Amino acid sequence: MRKARVLLAAAVIATTLTGGLFAAGRNDTAEAAVGAVTWSDEFNGAAGSIDSSKWKFDIGGSGWGNNEQQYYTNSTSNVRVNGAGQLEITARRENPANYQCHYGTCQYTSGRILTADKFAQTYGKFEARIKIPKGQGIWPAFWMLGGNNWPTTGEIDIMENVGKEPNTLYGTVHGPGYSGGASIGGNRVNGAPLGNDFHNYAVEWSPNLIRWFLDGSEYFRVTPANLPGQWVFDHNFFMILNVAVGGYWPGYPDGSTQFPQTMLVDWVRVNAWNNDGGGTTPPPSTGGTMLKSTFSGRCIDIPNANATDGVRLQTWDCNNSGAQKWTFNSDGTLTALGKCFDPAGGALTNGTPIQLVTCNGNPVQRWTLSGAGDLVNLSANRCVDIKDWNANNGAQLQLWDCGGTTNQKWTKA
Repeated sequence: MRKARVLLAAAVIATTLTGGLFAAGRNDTAEAAVGAVTWSDEFNGAAGSIDSSKWKFDIGGSGWGNNEQQYYTNSTSNVRVNGAGQLEITARRENPANYQCHYGTCQYTSGRILTADKFAQTYGKFEARIKIPKGQGIWPAFWMLGGNNWPTTGEIDIMENVGKEPNTLYGTVHGPGYSGGASIGGNRVNGAPLGNDFHNYAVEWSPNLIRWFLDGSEYFRVTPANLPGQWVFDHNFFMILNVAVGGYWPGYPDGSTQFPQTMLVDWVRVNAWNNDGGGTTPPPSTGGTMLKSTFSGRCIDIPNANATDGVRLQTWDCNNSGAQKWTFNSDGTLTALGKCFDPAGGALTNGTPIQLVTCNGNPVQRWTLSGAGDLVNLSANRCVDIKDWNANNGAQLQLWDCGGTTNQKWTKA
């Protein structure tokens, strides 16, 4: 387990681009589908310990990378099923076992549980119905990690609240190049304190798209085009529930903070990202759009509408034909005439020609059109480039290091 959420300081939402990223993401990637439930915990049954087949504990008082003040225990005093169909995670101002924290004798205990080594999933809907605790210095969270090598393996924060902002919900991603104070997130300000009632907190996650929801209403989304670093949200993530006390971002309890403070969780549910359980690629989206070169004013074209595997793509006068209608699919592929936009031979080096081939599930067939107009191969992190700066009909396409030049810029036409 990593040392936790490193330096989640007040600047963590310094790039709170709720409106901008929401709008940019909407046209870049197909919407996620939601399939059958793949995992759930309803917290039913008699009062007592949590289900050890579904959850395990993080224990300790190291500060968790954020100068947090609590010691996480596995005691039912801090984490329990209450017998009324709810999980309770309770932060207390007490230290019954003389726990030692990074700052000395601990002042607080709390709980942190996770599904690591029990359950993880790639893509889908991850949702919980929660009534959060209140108070200055109280920091509840429902979140996910993609592994132990943070931030390289990624973090998705489904729900965070800091007690000094009782009405504000935060949703955030962390990854290489956008961790700590550079993290990318959005927020929703509720009309009443979130701790007054239960609310549903969720993300819907599909290839190249993550969307955040409060009570079924989307308030934020990200795609690879929105991030200043590598997209690392294409592998299994596990879930975490915890209540922290203090830390750089929320600040610390003061005279107004009342203890104990309990987070109530009615249920946690996970759905597959499509209706076959998430095991196969979804069918191509309908429609399509032309991709027009800023440099030449011509469109990416399949010569003579020839859908034979290996045909090299070109630019040609825009004509609105099916050979120029490209669809960005939810699995990251870019398709026309039923086949995929592809780097020839699966190569990812400078100068690799761009061709049309049968879609085969290879990650090298994933692409995104960035907000800056770069058509980027997600595996190579290289751009689609007009070879030799040829502005004429028949110009060939290749992969090349992204340089921001006009022969690498594309718009939807």
